[in-house]
Amino acid sequence: MLQITQHIIIPESEIEMTAIRSQGAGGQNVNKVASAIHLRFDIGASSLPDRLKSALLELKDQRITQEGVIVIKAQEHRSQEQNREEALKRLRDLIKSVTIVPRRRKPTKPTRSSQKKRLESKTKRSQVKSLRKPVTD
Repeated sequence: MLQITQHIIIPESEIEMTAIRSQGAGGQNVNKVASAIHLRFDIGASSLPDRLKSALLELKDQRITQEGVIVIKAQEHRSQEQNREEALKRLRDLIKSVTIVPRRRKPTKPTRSSQKKRLESKTKRSQVKSLRKPVTD
């Protein structure tokens, strides 16, 4: 069970994880041990609420395929268990980012003094620039 928030829990059966060989340096260990984790999570077939599913599908994230599958590859650590935890953490963070609803902005007007200051600075700047011009008779 992967707990996202207090109310949102994803069962392990919906997350598909396979161990693959890691890329990069590491000597013979890279050739022998499958320590990297390839995680796949189908958004459409999951038990997530519909609003979260649609929000996830609308994300412009390269980890989400055209078919609506989240693909995460974790290979930073040398052990398979640490990579498994890292992949689950990334999935949790991705889903959690969608659960947070941004607060609505209240439109405000600039204060009278700020408007006055702005206009005064513009007139000062204008005077400075006009004084730089060559003097004509």
